[in-house]
Amino acid sequence: MKSLHALFKPPSSPTKTTTSSSSTATTASKTRKPATSSSSSNAPIPSPNPPEITTTISKTSENKPKSSLSALFIPPTTPTEAHFISLIHGSKTILQLHQIHAQIIIHNLSSSSLITTQLISSSSLRKSINHSLAVFNHHKPKNLFTFNALIRGLTTNSHFFNAIFHFRLMLRSGIKPDRLTYPFVLKSMAGLFSTELGMAIHCMILRCGIELDSFVRVSLVDMYVKVEKLGSAFKVFDESPERFDSGSSALLWNVLIKGCCKAGSMKKAVKLFKAMPKKENVSWSTLIDGFAKNGDMDRAMELFDQMPEKNVVSWTTMVDGFSRNGDSEKALSMFSKMLEEGVRPNAFTIVSALSACAKIGGLEAGLRIHKYIKDNGLHLTEALGTALVDMYAKCGNIESASEVFGETEQKSIRTWTVMIWGWAIHGHSEQAIACFKQMMFAGIKPDEVVFLALLTACMHSGQVDIGLNFFDSMRLDYCIEPSMKHYTLIVDMLGRSGQLKEALRFIERMPMNPDFVIWGALFCACRAHKKTKMAKFALNKLLKLEPTHTGNYIFLSNAYAALGQWEDAERVRVLMQNRGVHKNSGWSCIEVEGQVHRFVSGDHDHKDSKAICLKLEEIMAGAVKQGYIPGTEWVLHNMEQEEKEDVLGSHGEKLALAFALICTSPGMTIRIVKNLQVCGDCHSLMKYASKISQREIMLRDMKRFHHFKDGSCSCRDHW
Repeated sequence: MKSLHALFKPPSSPTKTTTSSSSTATTASKTRKPATSSSSSNAPIPSPNPPEITTTISKTSENKPKSSLSALFIPPTTPTEAHFISLIHGSKTILQLHQIHAQIIIHNLSSSSLITTQLISSSSLRKSINHSLAVFNHHKPKNLFTFNALIRGLTTNSHFFNAIFHFRLMLRSGIKPDRLTYPFVLKSMAGLFSTELGMAIHCMILRCGIELDSFVRVSLVDMYVKVEKLGSAFKVFDESPERFDSGSSALLWNVLIKGCCKAGSMKKAVKLFKAMPKKENVSWSTLIDGFAKNGDMDRAMELFDQMPEKNVVSWTTMVDGFSRNGDSEKALSMFSKMLEEGVRPNAFTIVSALSACAKIGGLEAGLRIHKYIKDNGLHLTEALGTALVDMYAKCGNIESASEVFGETEQKSIRTWTVMIWGWAIHGHSEQAIACFKQMMFAGIKPDEVVFLALLTACMHSGQVDIGLNFFDSMRLDYCIEPSMKHYTLIVDMLGRSGQLKEALRFIERMPMNPDFVIWGALFCACRAHKKTKMAKFALNKLLKLEPTHTGNYIFLSNAYAALGQWEDAERVRVLMQNRGVHKNSGWSCIEVEGQVHRFVSGDHDHKDSKAICLKLEEIMAGAVKQGYIPGTEWVLHNMEQEEKEDVLGSHGEKLALAFALICTSPGMTIRIVKNLQVCGDCHSLMKYASKISQREIMLRDMKRFHHFKDGSCSCRDHW
């Protein structure tokens, strides 16, 4: 790929972009076969003869759907520019646009600059960039309007490099850019994070004398914000004479406030907000969103309460903010309050609420939201369909997830990935692989995330050979270079199946240096298979690596404790305290009658705490009679045996189980969500509890779903 700087060096000869659609258009121009009056499955194409056009449409319009080309516009006797522009604006699909384009060529109007500009814009709007390029390349002579339409379309569709290439072609052609050109060129520079070229464009703007144009100035501030040059953004802002004009400066202020929030400079953002001549709703929402993204939901809530007038954007910002910051219950509470206030949520609000349901396993809340979507006639878009599939899968109802997936007409690669992940975390590898095959038949090219889902499915089901085949296929068939996450899954997969030597050989052949997680996966596998010698080898490798985040410290401490090296475990914990590293608290959630209850280890704050403890004692006594032995080896602290048993008995998932058995009807499935990985002792007790209570228990931990039924688990004790 050429460097960005090379774009401004004149090439030896001009380059043109050609596509299949251009050759189709050329063929149509050459043949010009007259149209017949017979109907077809596509929208009818008028013939060159104007009377026949009218006749064809009148004969078929009654039987054609409203979206067909014939229903858009009944042409006059002699088609004009205005007629075709009206058709272009009324087209619903890219196929209709191609048909209109063919008629434009037939009627010798393809040289019209106005029509060409509209074709480029409409094709870009429908994400058909190849068609936009074909139209542009076949139009002569090119002018400012066609270049602006193409550069805008390329930028809007994130083809930033190509946009800059055509800007350079524009300069070579001797066409002077205007105030509508530079904003999209600046956006492309920001998209490529090209600071130097962005500054070069700024110089060009100054030479052209359009730096005071409000559209250009906002784009300059936005570009500097996105390339993380906040100082330059402030300089442009301070030089803006209209910044204190309450009628037109709000966008300029909002862009800079958003930039300060993105950089974490909340004091500067607040200072700007207070100095604004006029605070619009979007200004309030921008600052609220900034506090939310910086983890300060208290300040976000304070600002929200102070808003003079709340709208769907401000409500959505709060719902999304609470969901992103781990307070899913509050997010759902805000969503319910929003509905009570009579504010109609948009698609993004609903997606944020569904995400909150997915995080805590709020199936009943998710069902109510799905009902709201149906009752209000909301179209199942790609975003809504994907969010529903994700919610159902993570709440334990994989069948409903599959059903919604089938109903979602517009499936993106994310939709397919979410469905494959859903099958994977439920341990259904065959369905995950079948879904992958369907995706391939649909013409969707897989990415690295899809392969992570497939490898996860193979890992949970113990299908090592198939997993290794997928790993090789990434590089050989799809030219996707595996990341550290892909290598970790292979090591984990080999380790779980007991192929420890193969796992070690795989690590030694890695093209990159193994990280903390790789050696951690090998250590866990060795511990599970009681291979102490190799476990100590993996631990020694871990010791040579500096822990990079909280999880590494905790893992290292637990690894020492698992080997009985209590002094070393305590040394790591002291190191964590000295470095200000804090362990994330474990919790378990369960939803009963639409209300989510959260439990932590040793929790005695619940209103039904006494009844829960009594029920848990009853469960454990019954399990002991069936052969359950408390797994005190899972207590990673140096204490007496009796103390270890007490600690095990108060784990959050056990408290959630006891509460569910008290508050739900006999035979009802119990769904528990845990934010960390379930320990071996809790896993063992759940199996006994499912047999004693004759209940199906679904436990979702940070890695997968465990379906407990009749004393066994779907993971076959490999997790």
